[in-house]
Parts: sequence; C-alpha cells; structure tokens
Amino acid sequence: MRRGIGLGAIQKQKLEQEKYRDKGNEIQENQFEQMTKQLEVFRKKLEEFSSKHKHEIRKNPDFRKQFQEMCASIGVDPLSSGKGFWSVLGIGDYYYELAVQIVEVCLATIAKNGGLIGLDELRNRLIAARGASKAHQEITKDDLIRASQKLKVFGSGFNVIPMGKGKYMVQSVPGELSMDHSVILQQAEKNQGGISVLILRKELNWERERSQKALDHMIGQGLAWIDSQTCDEPMYYFPSLFTDCVNSAS
Repeated sequence: MRRGIGLGAIQKQKLEQEKYRDKGNEIQENQFEQMTKQLEVFRKKLEEFSSKHKHEIRKNPDFRKQFQEMCASIGVDPLSSGKGFWSVLGIGDYYYELAVQIVEVCLATIAKNGGLIGLDELRNRLIAARGASKAHQEITKDDLIRASQKLKVFGSGFNVIPMGKGKYMVQSVPGELSMDHSVILQQAEKNQGGISVLILRKELNWERERSQKALDHMIGQGLAWIDSQTCDEPMYYFPSLFTDCVNSAS
C-alpha cells in the first residue's frame, strides 16, 4: 500500500520554495543595484557633458531640445532643480523667465481671445516683446511648450492643447476643455475661425445636442463669440484663431 506524502516531505518542499524565493529576491536586488549604479554614472556623465556645452545648450534651441530629451531618458528634469549642479546651468532660469513672459502675453490678450492663444501668435508676440537685446536666444515651439507646461502648477488655468499637425494652443483661463472642445477648435480652424452646429453635424456626424452643449460651454467660458444674424443658424467664432487663419491665408 502506497503511503501519502509525509509531514517531513511537505516541510522540505516548503523550505526549497522559500530558498528559491529568497534567491529570486537576491537576484532582483542585485539587478536593481547595478541599474542604479549605471544610472548614477550616466547622470554624472550628463553633468560633465552639460557643463562642457553649457553655452551651446542655452543658445542653440535644437541642441537644447536634444539635451532635454537626454535628461528625460534617465528621469532627470533640470527645470525642476532649483539648487545644486543643475542651477549652475541656468536652464531652469531660462524657462521660468519664459513662463513669466508667457503669462504676461496671455493676460494682455485675454480680453481679445478669451484666454486661448495659438502657439504661433504667442511666439511672435514674445519675440516682439523681447526685442533685439535677446534676439540671440531664439524661442522655439518646443521651448514654449515646456515653459507653458510648467505653469500647470497654478492649476487648470494654464494648459497646452494639441491641435494636430504640430499646432498647439495655450489656454490661460480656469476650466478644463474636453476632447469635444478640442475637436471643435480644429474644425473651426479649418473654417477660417468659425463653426456652427450644422457644420459639426455634417463634418463629424454629431448629434445636435452634443454640438450645442459643447458650443454653449465655450461661449460661457468666453472662448467664442456668437453671431445670430446669419441666415441659416448661429455661427460661433473663435478670436484666438483669427491670427492663425490670416497667416495661413497669406
């Protein structure tokens, strides 16, 4: 008659399982330690590189973008480091100064555009405001996006909205814009800055209630103007898109 598994065999099997588990944990810890050491070496090399090319990082926008991408690849954000080595580079100061100027332009134009401005118009206004004294520091779209994203610390008042095809808008008033609102802006841009419920139904196959609700919200936020004098139905215009439409037409 075959005997069942005894208590001793069970305990032995349990000990073996614990041994394998401990060995697995040891291997994971060793791998993590090695990875940490490699990242620390990479970080030091990155510091040496940035110190050597400090001038080029600040003056060359393409070089600056590549440097930011290198930092992001190892989880380093020089913009958030106000102390220590990274502050020596002055990169954070560059973006924080740019962020302050973005706020100034947004506040100066809010009565016109309701707190929504195209990235191209924002860039042109910043270049004009900076004048010839800082012409050597070219402002790129990548710089504007990075600086604008830093303004999110103030809450939903500042937000970068992708418009597709490399275009962006900066929102500088409180209130979240949904995907529907972003799509409406894209359609309005294609239609010289104006849109209607009929156009949205035709182009996007939306229900009237969905289109009307989204447009009413944008009117309430001050982002759009309504023209009720049109023949068919009201048209909704976005002043923040007027400059972009004129530039595209020219």
